[in-house]
Amino acid sequence: VSVEKIKSRLKEEIKSLLTCDAFHCFSQGDPNWLKPRGVEQRNEGLRWLREHRRASLGGASEQGIVYFADDDNTYSLQLFQEMRNTQKVSVWPVGLVGSMKYESPMVKGGKVVGFHTGWRPSRPFPIDMAGFAVSLHLILSHPDACFDGDAPQGFLESSLLHGLVTMDELEPRADNCTKVLVWHTRTEKPKMKREEALQAQGLGSDPAVEV
Repeated sequence: VSVEKIKSRLKEEIKSLLTCDAFHCFSQGDPNWLKPRGVEQRNEGLRWLREHRRASLGGASEQGIVYFADDDNTYSLQLFQEMRNTQKVSVWPVGLVGSMKYESPMVKGGKVVGFHTGWRPSRPFPIDMAGFAVSLHLILSHPDACFDGDAPQGFLESSLLHGLVTMDELEPRADNCTKVLVWHTRTEKPKMKREEALQAQGLGSDPAVEV
């Protein structure tokens, strides 16, 4: 039995267990990982959405939320409830990321005013891939927005978001970004070097936020 037949059978078995339509988009445009990992695959997903939804713009065809999940994250089901009402771009904290207890948007008066992060906070959107979701309508209305495979390290998220939204338009979720509902998880003790450096400056993560 060929590997491709096994893969196809496995995909069909997985789809049969789902309660919603599922599609598998495959991209091998960067087999040697010359670009940041996942760029080609995420952009292929955006291309598929635009191709299959643009034909019937308006109404139900534009309803939906785009979220870039990954296999090294752990998700609370509550997270997916939080992102349901996204108008443009929703944001929330991510636990155990960037050598920190968590990274998070900082919120005042219901608005994002900055970001709690230990690495290059001057980035346009210093946010992890697991920390935001985008409305499908916004994706379809910005046909050129995509991930830049040539973006410097840490700027991949910004390369997409800067063409879609401003910081003032970000929608804080998870109780104004005070709850962690997604985590980077590994089978080893998390490294906290940036957390420790920030704590030494009196800028460590809020201990009231449960990680």
